[in-house]
Amino acid sequence: MIGWEDVYKVVAAMVPLYVALMLGYGSVKWWGIFNPEQCDAINRLVCYFTLPLFAVEFTSHIDPFEMNYRFVGADTISKLVIVVILAFWANCSSKGSYCWSITSFSLSTLNNTLVVGVPLLKAMYGQTGVDLVVQSSVLQGVIWMTFLLFVLEFRRSRVSISSATNDGEQEKDVEGNTDDAGVLCSRPSFWYLMKVVGMKLCMNPNIYACVIGLTWAFVANRWHFEMPTIMEGSILIMSKAGTGTAMFSMGTFMARQEKIIACGTSLTIFGMVLRFIVGPGAMAIGAIAMGLHADVLRIAIIQAALPQSITSFIFAKEYGIHAEVLSTAVIFGTIVSLPVLVAYYAILEFVR
Repeated sequence: MIGWEDVYKVVAAMVPLYVALMLGYGSVKWWGIFNPEQCDAINRLVCYFTLPLFAVEFTSHIDPFEMNYRFVGADTISKLVIVVILAFWANCSSKGSYCWSITSFSLSTLNNTLVVGVPLLKAMYGQTGVDLVVQSSVLQGVIWMTFLLFVLEFRRSRVSISSATNDGEQEKDVEGNTDDAGVLCSRPSFWYLMKVVGMKLCMNPNIYACVIGLTWAFVANRWHFEMPTIMEGSILIMSKAGTGTAMFSMGTFMARQEKIIACGTSLTIFGMVLRFIVGPGAMAIGAIAMGLHADVLRIAIIQAALPQSITSFIFAKEYGIHAEVLSTAVIFGTIVSLPVLVAYYAILEFVR
């Protein structure tokens, strides 16, 4: 049975994150220390240095040969269930939307595994919680963020090529067809899309971080290598700032918004339902399918209910697709996540 001491450990792990968030908020909103250009510079520091090195640190210390493959399978099943449902809705429903399918996928599957997940699950379930949430982070960084980039690039390429075709221009990497939507239609070829997406991935250090960390983990555990002290120290000196600077940067972003709920009440509720109910619900389906039980089952569901991934908002802003919805999900979702996650923690103690 969960006790007040357990709840306190969770609160004690989360409150420092909110302190960093409020310091970032106050430095812009109340004290005027940073201007918008300086805030963007802080965000770039987080995106290109502290968070990637933070990811390298955690992924390089996992043992790929001891990964919980039932947990990995449950995580994969949960996301595939959501992908199938959204694809069916987008293609078969009169109200289906490709753009909203992408946004819904982000809202229901991509969570803040490292910044919030690591300290939270460590307080709840110790090292087991940390190990599993890092495994989830590796999958998210290597597979699902790549998938998100692909569909975003597909959408943008399709729109830009269609515009060029309408202006009388024809790309050499375009496959032409005629509709019944007798008008020449075009879509980018598969290899053209792969080239564009590959270039984007090469510019994303967070993808590199997961791949490098996972590669080192395989090599180190296969041949029993230890990371040289000088290398580990070089990573740690920046990665230790990962959690704090990420939350601080989120606070500066929050302070620059006219209002926290930027997309309106109805879309905010929609986003919160996807994040805190649909995502964990899909994970419960995957967990049951893979036969998870006890703490592993609880960790699987709780990590699926973590607040929204910051990276998903960055992508939404870059590709011009519902950025206000994702920003609200990141900011408002992080604020309300503490009571929601404590509630999940308490309720799941009754699940065996």
